Amino acid sequence: MPDVVENMDLSSKPAHAELAAALALQHAAYLARPVPTLAERKRDLQTLQRFIQDHKEALCEAISADYGNRSRHETLLAEIFPAIDGIAHVLKQLKKWMKPQRRGVDWRNFLGARNRVLPQPLGVVGVIVPWNFPVNLSLVPLTYIFAAGNRAMVKMSENSRHLARLLIEKMPAYFPPEKLQFFEETGGVGMAFSQLPFDHLLFTGSGQTGRAVMAAAARNLCPVTLELGGKAPAIVCADFPLRTAAERILFVKYLNAGQICTSVDHAWLPEASIAAFVEHARQIMPTRYPRLDTPDYTSIIDEAAFERLLQALDEARERGAQVIPLLPGPAYDRATRKIAPHIVLDAPEDSVLLTREIFGPILPLRGYATLDTVIDSINAGPRPLAIYPFSNQADTVQLLIDTVMSGGVSVNDALYHVGQHDLPFGGVGESGMGHYHGVEGFHTFSKLRPVFYQARYSALKLLWPPYGQLASRVLAFLTR
Repeated sequence: MPDVVENMDLSSKPAHAELAAALALQHAAYLARPVPTLAERKRDLQTLQRFIQDHKEALCEAISADYGNRSRHETLLAEIFPAIDGIAHVLKQLKKWMKPQRRGVDWRNFLGARNRVLPQPLGVVGVIVPWNFPVNLSLVPLTYIFAAGNRAMVKMSENSRHLARLLIEKMPAYFPPEKLQFFEETGGVGMAFSQLPFDHLLFTGSGQTGRAVMAAAARNLCPVTLELGGKAPAIVCADFPLRTAAERILFVKYLNAGQICTSVDHAWLPEASIAAFVEHARQIMPTRYPRLDTPDYTSIIDEAAFERLLQALDEARERGAQVIPLLPGPAYDRATRKIAPHIVLDAPEDSVLLTREIFGPILPLRGYATLDTVIDSINAGPRPLAIYPFSNQADTVQLLIDTVMSGGVSVNDALYHVGQHDLPFGGVGESGMGHYHGVEGFHTFSKLRPVFYQARYSALKLLWPPYGQLASRVLAFLTR
């Protein structure tokens, strides 16, 4: 994932003072009304949904301005629709999620007593948002934060200037500042934000920055959910139709020009299938993006990312790899920061493309003779945010699920597990910790509070001191 806590200067006192005042305002509002009703939470969710619907086109335009060019259709598909539809899902489930949970009681000690688990709001949740899907990764978490009855402060990326200003300008007409505030990165805001004593902090971004955020949050013993990234592989097995695998992998890989934490980072193929996969890619990609300057194809977010990707291609090429652009015409355009979809063959094991998350429109293909090679290679590195096995053999799929740990899995496709409203989303190991989406998202932003209700008569009264023969007989019965 890209870095999203920019300018990590701890000396930004004005930023810290503004943030601290906002947190104090929201915390006071939480204490005044700590447990919103079902009706109040539904109203918040409906208001958030209405904001998205009211500003759908403006959100698309702001994101495109931040990118230089971001496909409107991709924004609608990957950001606007999931946020609107996700709220609709939560509205249907929320009453059930909020119900107290019955738990069992040991009748021998606590005859007549009751146990319940009450999901209650934590208070104020901080959200640090990356630039790659800034509407999805701010408003979808807010869905679960509001469903759990909390208030929120949201820090946007420095690469989301236009969007941040739109949210800061328009959102107060929908939510008061004691409920929701957005903040722009103006220098020093990121680290100051992560140092605040939130009741929970959600960070999406790179592992390197995630470590710094977690260290800052640890000073306040603030619990964190980290959504990071990694080298998510597709694993195409010999039994799966190669053309279908190519169509699906290529769509996900070049969506948003590869700038997705759960994109296919690289693909494993049987050695004998690599040439055919390349030929399929050469046929497929020009039908989707006839030329580099099509508005359907998204720009690289900034100059630094653009140069990083070109340098990675140059390094692989200079070290003997075969670099294959998949569109006619130029391989890249500096003026628009667009890089054509590429496939890379025979990249060295220690090359940047095979050792670091790519986060761009470059797909290395790796050959294998046996699945053991793939399993051992993936397990030798950090645990990825996702794996994508392609096989129609149930035992083969289960083998890969059992032997390769990852944050999530999409079988016979890629990315789409993230779009399932009733599945938790999150990483494992270096790809992150904690979950949101689904009921797990509601639980993440709730305190699942255990409550014991004593009966009118307490059986434990028999064990009050001074201890005598009755206590001895009771304890003998309990420990037999």
